[in-house]
Amino acid sequence: MDDDDNYPQWSDEEDDDHFSENVFDTADYENLATTSYAYTVVTEMSLLTMQMEQLNIMKEILALPENSARILLINHRWDVRRILELFERKGKERLFSEAGVTLHENNGPSLSSQSKITCNVCFEDFSMDEVSMMSCGHYYCNNCWTEHFIIKINDGESRRIRCMTPNCNAICNEEVVRKLLKSKSPDIASRFDRFLLESYIEDNNKVKWCPSTPHCGNAIQVEDEIYCEVECSCGLQFCFNCLSKVHSPCSCKMWDLWSKKCQDDSENINWIIVNTKPCPKCQKKVDKNGGCNLVKCICGQHFCWLCGAATGSAHTYSKIKGHSCGRYDDEKVKHIEHAKRSLHRYTHYYDRYKVHADSLKHENEFKVTFEELVRTSKSEESNHKSFRWALNGANQLLRARQVLSNSYPFAFYMFGDELFQDEMTPEERLQKQNLFEVQQQQLEFQVENLSMCLGKGFHGISDTELFDTSLHIINLTRIVNRLCKELYLCIEDDLLSPLQINHPIAPYKSQALTKNQ
Repeated sequence: MDDDDNYPQWSDEEDDDHFSENVFDTADYENLATTSYAYTVVTEMSLLTMQMEQLNIMKEILALPENSARILLINHRWDVRRILELFERKGKERLFSEAGVTLHENNGPSLSSQSKITCNVCFEDFSMDEVSMMSCGHYYCNNCWTEHFIIKINDGESRRIRCMTPNCNAICNEEVVRKLLKSKSPDIASRFDRFLLESYIEDNNKVKWCPSTPHCGNAIQVEDEIYCEVECSCGLQFCFNCLSKVHSPCSCKMWDLWSKKCQDDSENINWIIVNTKPCPKCQKKVDKNGGCNLVKCICGQHFCWLCGAATGSAHTYSKIKGHSCGRYDDEKVKHIEHAKRSLHRYTHYYDRYKVHADSLKHENEFKVTFEELVRTSKSEESNHKSFRWALNGANQLLRARQVLSNSYPFAFYMFGDELFQDEMTPEERLQKQNLFEVQQQQLEFQVENLSMCLGKGFHGISDTELFDTSLHIINLTRIVNRLCKELYLCIEDDLLSPLQINHPIAPYKSQALTKNQ
């Protein structure tokens, strides 16, 4: 039975109006994803606004000044929900004390009647206007405070500068820090303000800088799910959790292992074990390039390729003179056979991973072409001439190709011995591998179909042929999307879910990644 028989087909009896309403409805493509997660691109201009929104919430709910609200938010990584939970559970005093917020501010030392105050750091006498006091009640001369601030900022502790008094947990008032730094070191004061602003990203579990190089200046804020794949307005797509390139259905751990494996020399070592033998004299690795089992190292030593033992230079076709090879080293043979299997397995998965990754690069041209067709099409033209369906198909193709490429490193670790050796019996592993590979091959087949149809182009064909082509591509787009969903469900429910080891993967999102800007 043909594979396409398993999927719904469009009937030729349906009229043009029906297709105009349903088949070409672009909203249908915007709701293809199985899991919805939202994120926002944070630009440099919107950073201050978003930070102030959080500060205002804390100021209003807990009746705090901005300085104390910021200290509390930084301490709890800008998680308002978490702060409110702790407020109910721990109480106000304990919550504030642990964060370094002074609950009852001291307005000043009871020394206003005295003309001089001694600084307990430099032990010099100063007038009242040469001394500053923090909300905790501790006071020192302005020079000592300023030097303390500069040292802390240069050491990277600018967002939580603690009071100089030993065992005091209070965080210094940012207004005092800013005022003293501006008078002595404006550059450090600007850095301090910048650090406070960027703390919304640096100290926030739900916000991360875009890892683009050179840096675009943007960040990404997610709502709830940190294991997700996002796209910055600069065009870079990446995993929010580990900041690597988009890699689902691989978990972050799998992708980290795969990236290192592709970069290091582990497979080169395996090739050397399989294809070379050490010279018994100088121990250099020798590669056999002839049919005879007598080989010669560059140091001049002759040895037998079969067992690696040294011998003379005279030999015949059937026997090396003075040396009969009948030795057998079981451990050595096992080691070489294991290296051969390991090399063959890695090569199998890497080749297929690379083939789909290369196809993805070429198929990006489809998207560029169809975006131009959509831009140049006239608004009054019928839906199938707007080429929106072709662009949707290209977007779905790129996403599916990405999934297919990454599915091979997933399979390499899922059914190998590195991560899940003790999690499955050999029978369970084989059963799960067969289930996965059937779904993977179905997706692969339909992705190639979609790629072939989109790659033919639409120039020089009649209006009827264009209409029929559009219906076929729409159908293939939906089939590919459904197969992607099913592959993810198989991975999440049948493969990863029963295991004890937690390997969260980013949910499947069809076509373009959803973002708010």
